[in-house]
Amino acid sequence: MMKNFLFLVLALAIPTIQAADRPNFLFIFADDMTYEAIGSLGMVDVKTPNLDRLFAQGTQFTHAYNSGGWNGAICVASRNMMMTGRHLWYAQREEKTMGQQRLWPQLMSDAGYTTYMTGKWHVKMKAEELFDHVGDVRPGMPNQVKKGYNRPLLGQADPWDPTDRSNAGFWKGGKHWSEVEADTAVRFLKMAAKDPKPFFFYLAFNAPHDPRQSPQEFLDLYPVDQIKTPENFLEAYPHRQVMKAPHSLRDENLAPMPRTEFSVKVARREYFALITHLDEQIGRVLQALEETGQKDETYIVFTADHGLACGRHGLLGKQNMYDHSIRVPYVVVGPEIEPGLKVSSPIYIQDTVPSSLEAAGVEVPDYIQYQSFIPVLEGYSSGRSQIYNAYLKDAQRALTKNGYKLILYPGGQIARLYNLETDPFEKVDLLSKGKGKRIARRLFKALQEEAKLHGDELVYGDFPAMN
Repeated sequence: MMKNFLFLVLALAIPTIQAADRPNFLFIFADDMTYEAIGSLGMVDVKTPNLDRLFAQGTQFTHAYNSGGWNGAICVASRNMMMTGRHLWYAQREEKTMGQQRLWPQLMSDAGYTTYMTGKWHVKMKAEELFDHVGDVRPGMPNQVKKGYNRPLLGQADPWDPTDRSNAGFWKGGKHWSEVEADTAVRFLKMAAKDPKPFFFYLAFNAPHDPRQSPQEFLDLYPVDQIKTPENFLEAYPHRQVMKAPHSLRDENLAPMPRTEFSVKVARREYFALITHLDEQIGRVLQALEETGQKDETYIVFTADHGLACGRHGLLGKQNMYDHSIRVPYVVVGPEIEPGLKVSSPIYIQDTVPSSLEAAGVEVPDYIQYQSFIPVLEGYSSGRSQIYNAYLKDAQRALTKNGYKLILYPGGQIARLYNLETDPFEKVDLLSKGKGKRIARRLFKALQEEAKLHGDELVYGDFPAMN
């Protein structure tokens, strides 16, 4: 499936293999894009024609996850893990000393790749220190303004207009950031076409992170009265305080509390519009890749740094353990990749790092802790059996395994258990109904063991609901 795996064996055995014989890599990274937000998957009414085609052309990992974060800005942790190849708590400890070991783009450069980067960075090292060509680097998020919070209020005029360029945000500089990032990507791809060396391109869009701003034509695609209220809508999440995601948390303060169906529909309208606008820019990049004659020799990965609640469970942000926030879309397209295939074996998005190194014929350093998914694609490994997630040092933990998810809030000794096969929207906590205690205890034991692999030093207390 991945390009000529006999070539991969030879690449590892013969260090003198020419860089020009290696495939290109285009890594497209969205920000705050939940796994549901691909139109062709049929889960939500969002329009993504270009991503739909990409998913049809490649192999989709249906259960791709980010393992969490050590602060409210989950994207910081996800990108640190991506650059270092280190698990969550190891990546946190190494954040201050990042660069002492070769990072992902440097490893690709060492292998003879010309490296490119544009878009969102959010890593402490300067992008210019890691990539050969860098353009239009953007911060962690576009600026938000006061009137963009706690809105809209039912019966009152909405002070926020996603198309108002005076609010800056994505409009800062005069042109929407997604368009600027796509412009730079197209320019870099034209440069790469003239370079005899293969390319590694890290293209990181800021969208669809808030502020959810897009041109009017995209908002017009989503009339508020046609937006559906999420199946797991709540006016307020009951454990928001103990899980340390209260209404005062920046992400959660974007909409009023208690939540109203109207405010959630408006938020989702703006979210979907920004996604469709992003999809158009991705289409421009993919077209440039094809027009420059490089597509057939290029592996394309599209994914996101994490998901977003955007009204589900009474939550707006990503500082939680539900699938809408920890699970993301993931597709890989390229030479010998099977089109239309769906792989349910779970992966972490950071598994991209060793996978790309292996596909490039590069030996994966011992300090890379994530694992290549190439054996899964080749069918000689079943891959991972469980996924670990965490938020803050002691606020939230979760383990997903065998179709169940256990969520823990250690600060309140609260445990929640969901059957993801019968309850994909995670609406029914089995433990609250006195069910699933034996399953929860098994998952709890597995969670404690898995946590150690991620460098987690939390000492777990007792959780009465499991007893």
